[in-house]
Amino acid sequence: MSSNQEVKLFSGTTSAYLAERIADHYGHPLGDIKVHRFSDGEMQPVINESVRGAYVFFIQSTFPPTENLMELLLMIDAAKRASAGYITAVIPYFGYARQDRKDKPRVPISAKLIANLMEAAGADRVMTMDFHADQIQGFFDIPVDHLKSEAIYIPYLQELDLSNVIFASPDVGGTKRARTYSKHFRKSLVICDKYRKRANEVAEMTVIGDVKDADVILVDDLVDTAGTLCRAAKVLIEKGARSVRAMCTHPVLSGDAYDKIENSLLDELIVCDTIPLRQESSKIKVLSAAKLFSRAIRNTHEHRSISALFVEG
Repeated sequence: MSSNQEVKLFSGTTSAYLAERIADHYGHPLGDIKVHRFSDGEMQPVINESVRGAYVFFIQSTFPPTENLMELLLMIDAAKRASAGYITAVIPYFGYARQDRKDKPRVPISAKLIANLMEAAGADRVMTMDFHADQIQGFFDIPVDHLKSEAIYIPYLQELDLSNVIFASPDVGGTKRARTYSKHFRKSLVICDKYRKRANEVAEMTVIGDVKDADVILVDDLVDTAGTLCRAAKVLIEKGARSVRAMCTHPVLSGDAYDKIENSLLDELIVCDTIPLRQESSKIKVLSAAKLFSRAIRNTHEHRSISALFVEG
């Protein structure tokens, strides 16, 4: 690899809105790629410019439907067969990351399978943000640049009145993520311990810590059905919290999540644009990850540090 290699940025179909912002921050136009579809839905990406020897970045989140993942794999394969010098899959939201272990009999470890597929397709490197679990990086045998949304959220929070703030994790598993903020701002940390009877349904929740008269900020990597967040907000208010807002990197927001959020006790839900919102909401604020990814792409190409872009938790 050489930093003198030409950089080529390409976008997948459903992440074009974010890829355009990344390219704008980077100061380099997106490359010419078209995805042809056969009548049965089969896809054929066609790269309409030379990538021979180039440093190629494909930008595509792999949120549902699965076609987004398949499209990314096909684009990588096309570049590999066109003699690209180095291929990086830029995946702002890495789908299937919640399936990172075998927690019951006869289930797949889907995150590992996706890692295998990326490597088999020809990716030399993966860049993503806020894995559901940090150890997913170990599923890859190629370099993984794991960006942290704290580089986006901390500057935003610094503009707010944090005199009465307490940070909270909506579950025990997210404690490390929330602690990064509590340590940075030297604030207290509480935990919402939840129990599930089945996926996407919280049966019981208790608060570990004192939140009386506090402005609570919940921190999580993603929000799917919003059941956990809305339940946590209700429980925290019942425990005496003055207000509750949430920061969740990836707005999956499936089912009736938007209605739940609108009718919840949350003052605000802050998300990144790794996944496009399906509808507007008065309670949802979107912060762009484009600048962070453009800086990470530049640092990768110039062989500079990626970890320098965010605070170590």
